Amino acid sequence: MKHRITRASLLLAITAAAHLHASTLVPMQGQTSEQIQSDTAACQSQATQASQAAAPPPAPAPAPQGGRLRGAAVGAAAGAAGAQVRGNQHEAYDRVDSDVQQEYRQNQAKETAAAGMVVGGAKQRQQRRSTQQQQATQQEQAAAQSQQQGSQAFDSCMGARGYTVQP
Repeated sequence: MKHRITRASLLLAITAAAHLHASTLVPMQGQTSEQIQSDTAACQSQATQASQAAAPPPAPAPAPQGGRLRGAAVGAAAGAAGAQVRGNQHEAYDRVDSDVQQEYRQNQAKETAAAGMVVGGAKQRQQRRSTQQQQATQQEQAAAQSQQQGSQAFDSCMGARGYTVQP
């Protein structure tokens, strides 16, 4: 035996059943509460499938690597070149033994390589944080788009089954 439910209690039951998104369903073809529950479940399932199929997860970007090594290499080259330039500014530099000149350039290169390694590591960490932030933003956007498509699919499905969906 089918029971007739008052319109107010029916709207309350439909609103509680439609927990996928905050909408109110108004049956336009005299559907029973069992039919409403069945239609809501079917449309929620369809909306879930539509939202999952719509937004594949974005591929993670590779993490930046080798920042310290690049920084050390640049620092060493800059240190050696700077040592040579500073040495050429002094007249006595040419009279010093080539082994002493080489040792001076190497010491300067070591010092600036260490500084370059620190700078390269800091830059690599900054790039990694930026990449992670961009990925998080993309994932949030994809989730929002997926949710919107799921809501649209639910509304469309319920509309096709004879309901008016009110926000």
